[in-house]
Amino acid sequence: QVELRESGGGLVQPGGSLGLSCAASGSIFSIDVMGWYRQAPGKQRELVARFTLGGRTNYADSVKGRFTISRDNYKNTVYLQMNSLKPEDTAVYYCNVQQRGIIYWGQGTQVTVSS
Repeated sequence: QVELRESGGGLVQPGGSLGLSCAASGSIFSIDVMGWYRQAPGKQRELVARFTLGGRTNYADSVKGRFTISRDNYKNTVYLQMNSLKPEDTAVYYCNVQQRGIIYWGQGTQVTVSS
């Protein structure tokens, strides 16, 4: 079992910045995928950014150039730096880890972009 502990999030004005972090613990052997998804009210959960096998990164088109994903392998932690935030970035952000074919989700952290 893998546990994910998220931190960060909160309320920020448009154009502002926020950082999220997600630390994985428990039965960690070799994490294949690690990243972030988000779900806005009334919408489906969508990919924000992630590391895939080989350390490659995927970003949603809507966040390219504004968000940056990074990772500390020693701490099994993934970070998401969000800059130039827009109201449409408002959502619950979920940490996602995939290991040996099993998908794990964090509990989610709210990000609200509003003036």
